[in-house]
Amino acid sequence: MTEARGSAGSGGTAHTRYASGTPCWVSLMAHGLTATQEFYSALFGWEFQPGPHQLGPYARALLHGEEVAGIGQLPPDRHLPVAWTPYLASDDVDSTAESVRLCGGTIGVGPLDAGDAGRLAIGSDPAGAVFGVWQAAHHLGTGVTGVPGTPAWNELLTYEAAGVVKFYETVFGHERDTDASADSDHLTLRLAGRPVAGIRGMGNTLPRDRGAHWLTSFQVADADDAVRQVRDLGGRVLEPAHDEPHGRAATVADPEGAVFSVVELRG
Repeated sequence: MTEARGSAGSGGTAHTRYASGTPCWVSLMAHGLTATQEFYSALFGWEFQPGPHQLGPYARALLHGEEVAGIGQLPPDRHLPVAWTPYLASDDVDSTAESVRLCGGTIGVGPLDAGDAGRLAIGSDPAGAVFGVWQAAHHLGTGVTGVPGTPAWNELLTYEAAGVVKFYETVFGHERDTDASADSDHLTLRLAGRPVAGIRGMGNTLPRDRGAHWLTSFQVADADDAVRQVRDLGGRVLEPAHDEPHGRAATVADPEGAVFSVVELRG
């Protein structure tokens, strides 16, 4: 399970390490690094620290001095989708990468070293959803959660939840939530009984231009205000703010089209 070292200065939960299979980091590769950093700095109050340099132009986003996410620059000749990618913790990224391949997924990048920060791979599940794998060394992952400006949840949007959940169970040791409603293709992934991510089967309503993909939600103090800020900063609103069981949420995109969710959690 995730271990905590007490409360961060911002009032959130500070993490010292993540158990294997737990989402531990989110990273975005964009074309315009400076403009993208300015967007998220204005929206979430992030500051940026360059590195690790082995990843090319890359910077870690800081909130109250704690690392919360990463933003890198795509090479000019690479026409890849601009998207937030969650990283799942691994004690042995090489072994995990081999399991990904054996279970019908693919590995597109790595495994490779990111300096002394750790070792990583980027792969996709059998339905094509991209995710990262992170074996921590000096960089443990997201340093604080539970406050505005930090990742709150990751959910896999795919064609059929039941068709892909076995992959995550086998590769990462996840357990599916047996309490999921029988009439809803929606599962919660757990580790040692603790919810760590979700899988939602969308069938034909899955956006054809994106296919199966992971959606990262960031916590905000006020979802409606965050939506207004996204518009003012040049982003788009894909799903207006609405009430959900856990809070008020909206799906938005940054100026380059990276889709994410903002969520105002209920106390």
